Amino acid sequence: MRTIAIINAKGGCGKTTIATSLAAALAWEGHSVALADMDPQQSTNDWLKHRPDSYPALLGVAAESGARPAAETDTLIIDTPAGLAGNELEQIIKRAQTVLVPVMPSPVDMRAAWRFLSHLQEIRAVRSGDTVVGLVANRVRPQTIIYRELTGFLEGFRVPVVGQLRDSMNYVRAFEKGLAVADLPPYLAFHDWEEWETVLAWIRSKKSQGKGASPSSLLSAAMQRLTGG
Repeated sequence: MRTIAIINAKGGCGKTTIATSLAAALAWEGHSVALADMDPQQSTNDWLKHRPDSYPALLGVAAESGARPAAETDTLIIDTPAGLAGNELEQIIKRAQTVLVPVMPSPVDMRAAWRFLSHLQEIRAVRSGDTVVGLVANRVRPQTIIYRELTGFLEGFRVPVVGQLRDSMNYVRAFEKGLAVADLPPYLAFHDWEEWETVLAWIRSKKSQGKGASPSSLLSAAMQRLTGG
């Protein structure tokens, strides 16, 4: 089972939007996708409850109970909480083959991302190539000064920038209905589809898939540490 974790220690950078958008896009490609919501706010689980039956199904994983994904799942996407650090962070990194880190174009977000990415690159699973990290520039507005600053900032890391996603109301409108931009009609979201194709091409590639294992005990072990159980 492929495990993809969406991680950034800072809150408000779009982890849930990216997790749900990626899950929907992969489901449209025919994957059996499970979503695990480890964030106490449970926004991903709320989104799943509102998802219409007429769209590709996504499986929810009750992460707080230590449940495992269904046997038919081929891809597990984990929406992680803000403030993830220390041993909890290392355990998630260790058990995921792929990590996506969303970075917002603001001075506060870039400073926080610098500290987080610097730490991430020191974790053994990342150093050894067992886990592969990719950056996503999120909610960007091209032609702005802060966008150019973000581009220069991201180029300073030995981590690939695997895509950029525009600041679009399509994400907000879709999320309210349990949908993602992949579920929207092309006349509304074709530009968003094009941006996501860049991310998906990297996800499909072998270079995004680390050598690490993905034990079925991922969620129970991680949740026990996060909750102090």
